[in-house]
Order: sequence, then structure tokens, then C-alpha cells
Amino acid sequence: MQQLPLILRLMRRRARKGPAARYDVTWERAVPVPGADGNTLLTDHYAPVTGEPCPTILLRAPYVRGGFPWNYLYGALFAEQGFHVLLQSTRGTGGSDGEFHTWRNEAPDGQAAVEWIRKQEWFSGDLFTLGASYMTYTQLSLAAEPPPEWRGAIAQVGLIDPHAFFWPGGAFALERSLVGGLAMFGQAATFWDNVKAVLRLQRHLRRATLGLPLAEAYQAPFGGRRAEFEHWLEAPDAADPYWAGADVTDSAAALPIPVTLMTGWHDLATEQVIELYRRRHASGMPVELLIGPWTHTSSLGEGWTETFTQALRTLRGETPAQPVRVHMGGVDEWRDLPDWPPSGRPSTLFLSAGTLRSEAGPGSTTFRYDPNSPTPSIGGALQSPTQGTHDNAKLEKRSDVILFDTEALTEAVEVMGEVRFVADASTTAASGDLFARLCDVSPDGKSINVCDGLARITGGRTEVSLGSTAHRFRPGHRIRLLVAGGAHPRFLRNYGTGEPPGPATRMIATDTTVRNTSFVVLPVV
Repeated sequence: MQQLPLILRLMRRRARKGPAARYDVTWERAVPVPGADGNTLLTDHYAPVTGEPCPTILLRAPYVRGGFPWNYLYGALFAEQGFHVLLQSTRGTGGSDGEFHTWRNEAPDGQAAVEWIRKQEWFSGDLFTLGASYMTYTQLSLAAEPPPEWRGAIAQVGLIDPHAFFWPGGAFALERSLVGGLAMFGQAATFWDNVKAVLRLQRHLRRATLGLPLAEAYQAPFGGRRAEFEHWLEAPDAADPYWAGADVTDSAAALPIPVTLMTGWHDLATEQVIELYRRRHASGMPVELLIGPWTHTSSLGEGWTETFTQALRTLRGETPAQPVRVHMGGVDEWRDLPDWPPSGRPSTLFLSAGTLRSEAGPGSTTFRYDPNSPTPSIGGALQSPTQGTHDNAKLEKRSDVILFDTEALTEAVEVMGEVRFVADASTTAASGDLFARLCDVSPDGKSINVCDGLARITGGRTEVSLGSTAHRFRPGHRIRLLVAGGAHPRFLRNYGTGEPPGPATRMIATDTTVRNTSFVVLPVV
């Protein structure tokens, strides 16, 4: 073991929020740990300087394990609180042997890592798992055969069901697949090689998202073909053999240890996290839920103090007064609750000539969606600079976007739970999508996105889940429903032909009609 790199030593000394360090920290870089089939998986070990036995935290990821923020946020900060921390590079990443697969090897390699930990003289017998994004998936992959030493799992902004992550609502999640692809299988062994890869992605992102055929255009940011990306793109059906065994929700729901779930209202897989919470709570399994005003990336920035504090409470066996803590939008406050969602009454609002009203009426609204000039994605569950909450003015000025507003509210309306849009809609093309978004419109006309979602038009009624939220619409504000034919590149633009998206080279515009028998359901509390 040796002292931490200079940059980490300097960062530990700077003024910061959160608890003071309890121990000094040493580390050992690139420890060779055997994987399930003998491949060597490189692992960095951060250790508190103490002769006392300390619990161990295992994190497994395809990210650059020795680079910021992982080495600081997870390695140094948790080790100084009295934990051995192991950051392991998954197969084919960060110098580890083998070939990376999005999910297939994580359970056996995770079990092999635990077997190695058992044999170490510093292991106290208490093991925790921790981590954000794909690190949630690697830790919950252990749930099918939980190690007896496993004391708790802390899952942050996590991926649980890979198919639902890449094909939400029936559309391919292009932006997250490109950015996530870089993070998952584009990682090189060094920090600077990774910086070059990020710059290449930024340089070629427009070409990758607008070029045809997509099966060729996507290659530019990666410098060539990536078999994993093509597997994602070519398997839209959850029943495709490629996804067999990928979803770990069932085993994670039955995991008989404390599980802490953290996500953000604009995270990439918020509904997966909430569904896992719901199932664990319903079956009496120990579970806590934290939802902040964060995106996938801001949870590790502006949300770090809250998530770090919650993680330490779990690691130390401290039980909160209430198992659920959520951030309330519109008023910027936190609510502690006994369950999610809280009980309430559904409020149904029908579409009517640009307004939302309590009763259905005649009429309809038609808009044209042209994939040659697709409706852009602004705000919401993105990984670009426009992620999170934004003024939707630019989006709402487009002719392919239709709006429906309530009157100015005379009293506050609190919405907590899943928002649904049930659309009586049709399209003139072979295939079409509906994107729906709930917005909070202030008296000065500023329209801020609250929650949203997309679904493929199926004929008859199409139900669009706008996801879950906790938001207070204040007096004088209006509730707005925004409807469009897409949100590209967050969701791959619908070409209108019904052809597989990878090889397609043809696109047609479509006229979408939304009838006033359509309605939005708000979970009002």
C-alpha cells in the first residue's frame, strides 16, 4: 500500500461539505483479481490507516476506475470514513482482460470478486456494495445468489433492466446509447485516452444522430463498429434472446438485505428504481428511497452531499424516521414519507382546443411530424447540457408541438406519483410516436418541464407514461401538457416507415391527429 496520488491528497484537504475524515487513506493500484473464468480484472484498493477491522465496499464498473470522480468520490471519501474500498474494472475495460458485454458476465465476475475478498487478511466479514449507473447493475447482479457476507446494497441513479433502459416507450434511446456506450465500452486504460474519446464523441455527435443509415452513422463517435451498440439497436423486443436474463428486477426485489435506492426526477431510469422500491416495499423487504431534483450526472455533483450522507447512514446501519425522502419541485423542499407514492386522488383533465378541462368535448388537433427536421429534445432525462429542467419556450414555438393549458390556478395543486397521458390518436404513416410532457407555467409565461415520456402509437388509445414526479403548482401558475411526435436524439426519431432503424435510409413525414377524448391523469394529493 502507498499514499494516495497528490491530486487526491490535495482534494481531501480542501474545504467541503459533509463529515470530517476519520482516517488517513492509503491505496494499491491495479491489483490483479481473478474473474469467473480466469481473466484478470484490475482492481484499486483504498484502505483506511487503522489496525481495527473495517467493512469492505465493492464497486465494479466499466468506467476509468483511477480517474475523477470515481477515485475521489468513492475511493478516497469512503475509505477515510473507515471502509476498505475496492474499485474494479469490468471485463475488457480499464486494462482488465476479456471482452466487455453489457451485462452477461457481471454476476459470475462479481461472485469471483467476493470469493477473492474472502481470502484477504484485512476482510472483516462484512461486505457492502455501492455505486452509480452501471455500478448498480453490477452489484444487483449478485442478488440471484447473495453472498452470505453481503450486508447491504446502495444503488445510485441505477440501471436494473437493460432492455427498458435502451428501448423506453418502444423507441431506441439514441442519445443515452451513444453517451452510455462511450462510458461502458469506449473506456481506455488511461484518463487521457478517455478524454480523447469524449472529444471525438462531441465532434461527431451530430453526424451520428442525423446520418443515415444509423447502422453506419453511429460509428463515427466510436472510431469504428461496436458490436454491443448494434445488439442494442437490433433488439427492440424484450423477448429477443439477446436480453434473456438481463433484467435483475426479480432477484433484486427478493434480496433479503437492506437496499437503499437513490435516483433523480430527471434520471435516465427513474421508473426502474421506483418499481424496484415498490416491489421490495410490498413484499416487506428492507428498502429506502431517495429521489432528488437531479439528472443522471448532477446526482454526483450538486446531489453528492445528500447521496453521500444517505449512503453513510446505510453503511453504518442507521435507520431514518421515514423510509422515503423526495424533493418537491415548484417549492424546492424535501418531504419525508412512509411510502411512495402517497395516497391521493386522480385528477383527469381532457384536451380541448388548447386548454385542459374537466369534461371531454368534440374536436381534435393535428400536427405534422417530419423526421427530416425532428422535434428536438430539450430538458428532461438527457446527458447533454440541456438536461434537467429548462424553459421550454424554444420548443413550444415549433409548429410540430401542440399545447394544452389549464386556467391560472386559484390554489396550489400538489402532484405526487406517476402522470399518465391517455391519447385517442392516429397517424397517417406506418409508424408514429407521441411525446408528452407536463410543464409548470409561471405568471410571466416561463414554461418549465416537470416530467415526460414517449410511446409508440398503436391504434385506438395510446397510453404514454410521463413518469413519476413530486411537484407543487403554485397559485397563479398554469398546468401545461405539451404533445409532440418525438424528442430527438433522446428518443430516436421515428422514420415513419415502420422499417428497422439500423439499416433504414428512407423517411416520411406524418400527420398525427389527437382527439379531444384524450386526457391526462394527475395524481393529486
